[in-house]
Amino acid sequence: MSESAVRPGQAGELMLSGVLDYRTGPALRKQGQALIKSSGAAEVVIDCSAVQKSSSVGLSLLLCFIRDAKAAGKTWSIRAMPEDMREIAQVSELTELLAHP
Repeated sequence: MSESAVRPGQAGELMLSGVLDYRTGPALRKQGQALIKSSGAAEVVIDCSAVQKSSSVGLSLLLCFIRDAKAAGKTWSIRAMPEDMREIAQVSELTELLAHP
């Protein structure tokens, strides 16, 4: 299992990686929130291409990061959402909410 992380990428990217679950979620939440607040970019791009596995906690993280971006007056988008996150979003009827504004 790889280390879970959220790191800044280029020009407002937020790079999520590893396994997103109840063990990793709280720390990733705090780190992502701080990265969004400190970014000078006008858009936050949440890149999920390195996420290996996600529970509903991963979906919750995305929703929190979207809320943080909106609160900071930034636009947002999600890139490469894994299939397990998409399935949870569909079951939870959150697909429209996660679509780019």
